[in-house]
Amino acid sequence: MSAIRPSRRDVLAISAAAATAIVAYIATIDPAVARTPYDGDWSVVIVAHGGACDSSFRFGVQVADGLVINDGGLATVQGRVTPTGLVRVSVRAGSRWANGSGRLTGKRGGGVWRGQGMNGNCGGTWIAERRE
Repeated sequence: MSAIRPSRRDVLAISAAAATAIVAYIATIDPAVARTPYDGDWSVVIVAHGGACDSSFRFGVQVADGLVINDGGLATVQGRVTPTGLVRVSVRAGSRWANGSGRLTGKRGGGVWRGQGMNGNCGGTWIAERRE
């Protein structure tokens, strides 16, 4: 028996169709997060209102393509900012954690948070200011 060999033109046509299908599939898997007007460096002040957490502290975060990430340090920060400025964020450092929400408007923002400190539950507010 002899095998039928496709022509070079057939191979190119099949390859082009496969490449088009793959690109279309990849585009639907995880569309890129659009840049937001809030992208950049921010300084955040966390204030505890009672509970078992430190009374207040300041740290830096960055918003990149709508994702909130920390500038390094002992805590892991993960979150999102929508194009309209709504914020949801989680912070974790060892056994301590906090979840926060709020809103950014232009160069400032704020919201609330709740979490678990070294000695129990706590919560409070946060304020943010864009670094120039």
